[in-house]
Amino acid sequence: MAAKDVLLDVLEKFTSPYLNLTPHDIEDPDGNLMPALSNLGMGYVFEELIRKFNEDNNEEAGEHFTPREVIELMTRLTFEPVKDRMPPVITIYDPACGSGGMLTESQEFIQKETGRQADDGYIYLYGKEINDETYAICKSDMMIKGNDPGFIRPNSTLSTDEFAGTNFDFMLSNPPYGKSWASEQKFIKDGANVIDHRFKVMLKDYWGQSQDADAAPRSSDGQLLFLMEMVSKMKAPDTSLFGSRIASVHNGSSLFTGDAGSGESNIRRHIIENDLLEAIIQLPNNLFYNTGITTYIWLLSNNKADRKKGKVLLLDVSRCFRKLRKNLGNKNCEFSATHIRDIAAACTGMQAITPKRDTKGEDTGIASQIFENSDFGYYKVAIERPDRRSAGFSKDRIAPLRYDKALAEPMQWIYEQMGESVYTTGNLETHEKQILTFCEDNGIALNAKNRKKLFSLETWKKHKKLIEAAQSLMGAIGPKESSEFNDFNQFKVLVDKTLKKLRLKLSATEKKAILNAVSWYDQTARRVIKKKVKLAGDKCGKLLDHLGCTKKDLPDFGFYPIEGKKGEYLTFEPCTDLRDHESVPLKGDIHEYFKREVIPHVPEAWINLDSVKIGYEISFNKYFYRHKPLRSMETVAKDILDLEHQAEGLIADILGVDVAMLSGAGHD
Repeated sequence: MAAKDVLLDVLEKFTSPYLNLTPHDIEDPDGNLMPALSNLGMGYVFEELIRKFNEDNNEEAGEHFTPREVIELMTRLTFEPVKDRMPPVITIYDPACGSGGMLTESQEFIQKETGRQADDGYIYLYGKEINDETYAICKSDMMIKGNDPGFIRPNSTLSTDEFAGTNFDFMLSNPPYGKSWASEQKFIKDGANVIDHRFKVMLKDYWGQSQDADAAPRSSDGQLLFLMEMVSKMKAPDTSLFGSRIASVHNGSSLFTGDAGSGESNIRRHIIENDLLEAIIQLPNNLFYNTGITTYIWLLSNNKADRKKGKVLLLDVSRCFRKLRKNLGNKNCEFSATHIRDIAAACTGMQAITPKRDTKGEDTGIASQIFENSDFGYYKVAIERPDRRSAGFSKDRIAPLRYDKALAEPMQWIYEQMGESVYTTGNLETHEKQILTFCEDNGIALNAKNRKKLFSLETWKKHKKLIEAAQSLMGAIGPKESSEFNDFNQFKVLVDKTLKKLRLKLSATEKKAILNAVSWYDQTARRVIKKKVKLAGDKCGKLLDHLGCTKKDLPDFGFYPIEGKKGEYLTFEPCTDLRDHESVPLKGDIHEYFKREVIPHVPEAWINLDSVKIGYEISFNKYFYRHKPLRSMETVAKDILDLEHQAEGLIADILGVDVAMLSGAGHD
């Protein structure tokens, strides 16, 4: 700025007697009162600058600052239920603290509600912020207000557990959502294994066995990692007056994204099954600066009041707002003080509320419902159907065996160019440049592993052995139409006998590759038998206990009795293309659901009980949707006629003629 001769101008603006950037009320030279600039006020200044100067390159200004009224609502939700029994020393943490608005507002709320003085030194504020500018603002604000700036740390919350071993009384945050954390995966996961204790949880499978579970969401959205960071730092209720309370803002994907067994679902399951979730509040659209999407406040506590234990309150306050006179970015509405008090009271009251309706039939005000924890859980179970295959040898069916599936296109081209010489040592390397040019021209990307495989003589000889074995089998069995089988079980027996007769030795993998190449799904064919099972005595009893059924129900679980052979059952190979999955409510019974919803439509299906995974999701649309009937034809017709009348009047005004004259001219 000095080099551009603007530094003096900037300093003059900041030191102007007509500008108050202090935290105290002062008068200007003309005697006019200039109100103090609070931390929130500075946050709004910073937010407006970010929004104003980054609009052109689509920077997300809203990720830096949470609106004042949202912070006020979060502080009320967090502190009000326990304000009469605050501990003598209070710790507050924000893992994505930005400019520190939530921390300082929390401090001011506690001081205001409890009457304690600011210099008592009993409130300690902790935070972490990855953005250098907002980190500097937050830390300087801590210094100005007498808080310890050393408790505000820079860099990523996800990469480093900066406050490992520290637990907090209260935690509030508005973490970034919809943002990738792929660059930080190496600090959290080693391949498929989670190595950070914050993002691992202990869950029980369908059979009740405890096991470590992945609590890391997909790399494209890391918002739930911040929630797990806070959950990992909750105080146990037996070591404090009331454990810990958390308020965190998220978008809708945190409620339902991720299938059963995924990281997102496991996070929801861990929170709900441990009875940590107290309430979720759906906020109005366009409440934040950088986004118009629906957002939600998650309220967590590990020491709920007795009447709240085992239950979750869902509040829809999306219709509680007042419009702004002027939009601030995407923000076009806000909460009033009355809205905030009403929402906090509804949350504390833990009662179902039916919304009121206005004269247009639209819902207004707060709506809420109470659910048991298990209402959000479900079983995801695979429903299998038998594989039915026909088989038969032909030149076209066995031809692909010459090539590796992942490299079929380049290998086929190479063989067409080089013929049998491809199996001679050194020939592939000689034509390497030509082969790579073909791959590049045809958009075939070769990673190091596939490139090595393509130029490996071992790969080519392996597939040559396969096709030669298939050719020998075709010669012995025959490629004719009469040699096609609609019973794959008989076909496999014939192939085994022929291999033995020809003295061909194939591994199980090689034989499977040939059988897959010369067979196809045929719904008219016989079911493919997997194996025969003998179930007698204790073995049968253990299986029935495991499945939770009786003998007559065994076919529902894939065990079909062989007629005339007591205690012997057949199991069939499942067809992966026909496999389906059903979601069964956690309060329901999988077998009863199967008999009611599946068997009437697919009689040959069975339950794969070993596939069962438990998932959790929360759908506000499902719980708060209210049907709005379509308007009658008479009403629609009246609106159309009214619009036509208005259009006629407008045209008459433009032309300067009488409406009746215009109507008459139209009829003529």
